[in-house]
Amino acid sequence: MSVAEGRTEEASDVRPARPSRMRFGHPRSPLAWLRPAVWLPPAVMLAVLAALWSWGARRLPYLLPPLRDVGSSLTGNPGYYLHNALATLGEAAAGLGLGFAGAFVLAVLTSELLLVRRAVMPVAVVLNVTPVVAIAPALVVAFGFGPAPKLIITGLICFFPILINTATGLRSVPQEVLHVYRSIDAGRIEVLWHLRVPYALPYVFAALRIVFPLSVIGAVVAEMSAAGSTRGLGTAISVASSMNQLPVVYASIAVLALMGVALLLAVTLVERRVLHWHDSAKD
Repeated sequence: MSVAEGRTEEASDVRPARPSRMRFGHPRSPLAWLRPAVWLPPAVMLAVLAALWSWGARRLPYLLPPLRDVGSSLTGNPGYYLHNALATLGEAAAGLGLGFAGAFVLAVLTSELLLVRRAVMPVAVVLNVTPVVAIAPALVVAFGFGPAPKLIITGLICFFPILINTATGLRSVPQEVLHVYRSIDAGRIEVLWHLRVPYALPYVFAALRIVFPLSVIGAVVAEMSAAGSTRGLGTAISVASSMNQLPVVYASIAVLALMGVALLLAVTLVERRVLHWHDSAKD
C-alpha cells in the first residue's frame, strides 16, 4: 500500500467531533448564574453601594432619600410606575425605529456612493455635536405638543451611532472577496445583500447595544425638554422634583435603570442567536 493510500485511509477514519452538550457552569448556560464566582461579585458590589447610599442618606437627607422610602414608593404604587414606564418605552421604541431606518438607509447610500458620503457625513457630525435639548423648543413649535417632537429627539439621539457603525461595517468587506464577486458579474444589490450586510451585522449589533439603552435616555430627555408631556418617567421625574418628592424621583430612576438593563440583555441575546457564526458571539 502506498503512502498516499495510507493517508487516505487514515483520513477516512477521522470522524468530526460532535459538539459537546452545554454543561453546568458554561458561560452560555442559564445555570452558570448559580456559580458563586458569577453572582457573588455583583452581589457584593450592590451591598457596598447600598451601604454607601445609606451613609449618604444620613449625611445628606436633602439629596438622597433612604432606600426603604424608595422601595416603599415602588411597592406602594406600582401601577403609576408601570404606566409611565410603558409610555417611555413606547416612545423609545418608536424613536429608535425612526432613527434606525433613517440611519441604515443613509449608511447604505454612503457605502455605495462616494458623493453621498461626502455630502452626508459632515452634516451628520454637526447633528451629533448639536445639543438636542437646545432644539426641543423649536421642534415643539414646528410639530406641536404631540408625540412627534419626542420621537424626533429620540431618533436624533440614536441616529449617529447607527449611521457610523453601519457605514463602517458595510465598507469592511475585504477587497479580495469583493473581487471574487465582481469576477462572477454580481450586481450591486447581490453584493449588498449577500456580502456587505452580513459583514455589517456585527457592527450593527454593536451600535444597537449602545442605542437600545440610549433610546430610553433619549425618551426621558424628550419628555423633560418637550413641553406638553403628560406621561412618561421623564415627566414623573420632573413633577416629583418640582414637589421635592425624592423617593419618587429615585424610584423612577431605578425603573429606568432596569429598563436599560433589560433592553441591553435582550439585544445581546438576539445578537448571540443571529451571529452564532461570528467570533463576537463566542465570548
